[in-house]
Amino acid sequence: MEKVMWLVLGGVTFVAALQAGHSRRAMYVGRWALGVLFIAFGAVVNAIYLAAQVGYYEDFAKTSPFLFVRDTWESLVLPNQGVFISALIIAEAAAGVLVLRGGSWTQAGLIALIGFHVGQLAFGGVLWVWAPLMLVALVLLLRAERQAALDDEEPSSLQHAST
Repeated sequence: MEKVMWLVLGGVTFVAALQAGHSRRAMYVGRWALGVLFIAFGAVVNAIYLAAQVGYYEDFAKTSPFLFVRDTWESLVLPNQGVFISALIIAEAAAGVLVLRGGSWTQAGLIALIGFHVGQLAFGGVLWVWAPLMLVALVLLLRAERQAALDDEEPSSLQHAST
């Protein structure tokens, strides 16, 4: 179920991001889809997997083309899943909340998620398809958010200039 929701919400985010530069509604839809994706299907699902101890994380780094990533995952992350996956859960929830807050908070959340997706590239596999697509969406959403912030400031700065 969560993989389907990642595809659905990721797809909505991507399509909305393509239109976000021309449509505030698309920007808001992209923001909403991304926030829900990371809170509900990132943080909450990872919390459930961690609590259930289902071995979900055992093979996560197996597709990495980098030996140090696979070795570090096996020797450091897996034996300390409680610490590392809890940090992941907190980071996903925080990024999702930031994205949903609006304004400069959304921009901070988008920048954090850009870093997160750049980091995902080290794991290879399906993330080499997912992360670049999401990076395109995140950059487009960030550009739209910055433009919207400038547009919102413009009338007040014109008023101050005329007085």
